[in-house]
Amino acid sequence: MNERRGWTRRRLLASGAVGAVAGLSGCLSQFTQQEESGSDLTISDFRGSGPLVESRSAPGGTSMDDLPDLDGTLNVYLGGGEGGLYENLVRLMERKYPNFTAKVRMAPSTQLANEIIEVEKGGESPADVFWSIDSTSLGLVADAGITAKLPERVVKPVPNGFRDGDRSWVGVAGRARSIPYNTDEFSESDIPNKVQQFTQNSGLQGAMGWAPTYGAFKSFVTAMRLLEGPEKTKQWLRGMQDQNVSRYSDEFQVSNAVADGEITAGFANHYYALRVIASREDAPIDLAFTKNDAGALVNVSGCEIIKGTDQKELAADFVRHLLSAEAQEFFATTTFAYPTVPEVSPVGPLPTVDELEPPEIDLSKLSNLEPTLKLMREVGVL
Repeated sequence: MNERRGWTRRRLLASGAVGAVAGLSGCLSQFTQQEESGSDLTISDFRGSGPLVESRSAPGGTSMDDLPDLDGTLNVYLGGGEGGLYENLVRLMERKYPNFTAKVRMAPSTQLANEIIEVEKGGESPADVFWSIDSTSLGLVADAGITAKLPERVVKPVPNGFRDGDRSWVGVAGRARSIPYNTDEFSESDIPNKVQQFTQNSGLQGAMGWAPTYGAFKSFVTAMRLLEGPEKTKQWLRGMQDQNVSRYSDEFQVSNAVADGEITAGFANHYYALRVIASREDAPIDLAFTKNDAGALVNVSGCEIIKGTDQKELAADFVRHLLSAEAQEFFATTTFAYPTVPEVSPVGPLPTVDELEPPEIDLSKLSNLEPTLKLMREVGVL
């Protein structure tokens, strides 16, 4: 079995990932202690805690110290926000730059995207920057023609696959599709390395779970529709229904159900398995990856500047700061996202993006969600 398709639980524990995930819960208290101390910020202030990061080398890329200071007030519409962790990063940036204030409005990404679009129809949205948890919502706003073109200096650190070709938005953190599986029931070699093979595998009959109403799953199905066509996508959805796949409300629940043995495999973003292990070190869960298909999609959270803002320069500087060495280290070590700046490594045993072998797909096109919802309804998934 190609080791690039996943990691073993032994590697995960040995590398200290459990302790690093546990650092998620300590992030807020650590942040509060730093704020009280009033000390100058260093890379350690942006880095998560736990054994995983203790031996982690300094990140590459451009330091915030080499970027223009943030100065002024910015209205940031933050979609998702990883349970408040993204806002913690914003507050760290405010600490670093005393003359900078970010007014953060947090709500689901789709809600904020639609709100920005509706307000712009009648005037100008108060939003200066839209920071979305996924590229689908970024694409909705960009398709409405209400974004300002990001300067080349901002998007330059990010490879082409993780930014819009027209510079409407840029990805700041990535999340990979994966197959969490129960290690008491399966080994990695039992998991197909092509997503289309899941419908044909008798060993997965009644064994799997998914969260079809979850945004990440809809993006995955959209990618399949774009790569394979609508008919083949409907066949796959029907095939999984024939496999008696179990339904959950989100992918954290899918991953928990895998660890509980309620199901033995599922479809979920890569970081949920780590969060399960954070609460249960002995949880029998591991990850496998398909390759070069929709099941290997790497989506991004990212930012765009709203056209009507009178703070374009500050907005551009803010987005560039999210691509700094410090911010990319924050994403990698506190949310276990994939950095979008190649000079910053993913945590511990996670394979690199190149090792994941994601499909070649224009992430901007994931905003074309309605045909996906239609076909999902046609087959009774929604």
